[in-house]
Amino acid sequence: MSWTFWNSTVLGKNMQGLTISTLLEALLILIITLFLGRLLRRLIIRASKTTHFPWIVNQDTADISFRMFVLGGVIGALYKVGVMAYSIAGTTVGNIAFAVGFFYFMYLLARKSKDYLLMSAGKKPSPELQIQAKVFYYTVLTISFLLALNLAGIGTYLGAILAAAGITGIVLGFSAQTVVSNFISGLFMYFDRPLKIGDPVKIGDLGGVVEDMRILSTRIRSWDGTLIRIPNEKLFNSNIINLQHYPARRLDIKVGIAYSADADRAMEVIKKTLDEMPLVLAEPEPLVFVDDLGDNAVVISIRVWTPSEKWFTVKTELVHRVKKALDDAGIEIPFPQRVNWFAEELKVRIEDR
Repeated sequence: MSWTFWNSTVLGKNMQGLTISTLLEALLILIITLFLGRLLRRLIIRASKTTHFPWIVNQDTADISFRMFVLGGVIGALYKVGVMAYSIAGTTVGNIAFAVGFFYFMYLLARKSKDYLLMSAGKKPSPELQIQAKVFYYTVLTISFLLALNLAGIGTYLGAILAAAGITGIVLGFSAQTVVSNFISGLFMYFDRPLKIGDPVKIGDLGGVVEDMRILSTRIRSWDGTLIRIPNEKLFNSNIINLQHYPARRLDIKVGIAYSADADRAMEVIKKTLDEMPLVLAEPEPLVFVDDLGDNAVVISIRVWTPSEKWFTVKTELVHRVKKALDDAGIEIPFPQRVNWFAEELKVRIEDR
């Protein structure tokens, strides 16, 4: 006997007990659940106008509650008419319908919970909160799916399903090794937190501002405005230089003066220039000292600390001000000079024109 013929026979036996009163009771269940769903939906919408938790009590929550009442009413009505008692692959239609309803409810709950977490943080949730919300969402879905399989009455097949999934995962793992590696590196980057969105960074020969951090890759807006996508595996294995991780950053500048110039006076001029710049921090104290005796100049080093987000602005302004102050003080900043010695005297012939 084929499965179709057997199922038709069972269907016929179950339908024999179906009466008008049973249909009316099933219809009554649908009407009551529909009425209760609409009533609850209206109450939630009314409460959303005065609540202090608008990200929880709102139109979406009202719609979800209404759908769940309608779904419950449909399942209850089908149970009443006996449709849910039909056997399929060792279980019943009722078990499968209840499992589907349960998973759908958990899906809606997980999705709204993720949205509530993000909305409660304000208009711009932090990257850490976004990742936490995604991890919570997928964790709830995974657990709900496993529970739904058990509720559907196929828990005895769960071990075989997981074993097949494990074998499939191994096969896919070899073919998608890079994807898995990027995913794991992304998780490690989340817990290590060497950078965040908005940080100016240098990664190898690349540099720019972090625009987005995703599970598989990180996107950086380079200094010239182009988009750079870096796989998380490569990023995790690279030397990451975060230019703005700490509130203050040191700025080093070297300037050369002529050997004939007074080094002490040059340093006093530079120190006075630094005192006139409000973005040069007093602590740690700026350092100005003779650093080297070069081929063409006496090299003076300038080391100052400045707010990290103003580092480039201070650098350009400091170079300009130091140059102008030394020029005003009459202190020469020499260009490279060379003295050439010849083994024999040069003979110069002057032509009379």
